[in-house]
Amino acid sequence: MISGIGLDIVELQRIKKIVERQSKFVNRILTPFETESYEQLSDKRRIEYLAGRFAAKEAFAKAFGTGIGENLSFLDIQIENDEKGKPYIRKPFQKGVHLTITHSAEYAAAQVIIEK
Repeated sequence: MISGIGLDIVELQRIKKIVERQSKFVNRILTPFETESYEQLSDKRRIEYLAGRFAAKEAFAKAFGTGIGENLSFLDIQIENDEKGKPYIRKPFQKGVHLTITHSAEYAAAQVIIEK
């Protein structure tokens, strides 16, 4: 049974501009584990990765029903990739959570479905 669905889309240029103005933005969005992956990427790919993770975390928060705020922060949510490269939510919980992230030249989008 589906208990929540979340969807988010973000402009890559918006994320790029924020990173250029606020270097700490990356550390407010990505966990230390995710930051390690981020730092290994090219500049263009870094923006796609960060925007995708941002959208995925927003989508998870929407599906969970709280949004990002007092009860759930970006750092409470960790996204990893399986052996085939498919992203998945590792924390705050993994069971019953389905995630997809996509990118275009201008946008990153993510959808999360939570089952009970």
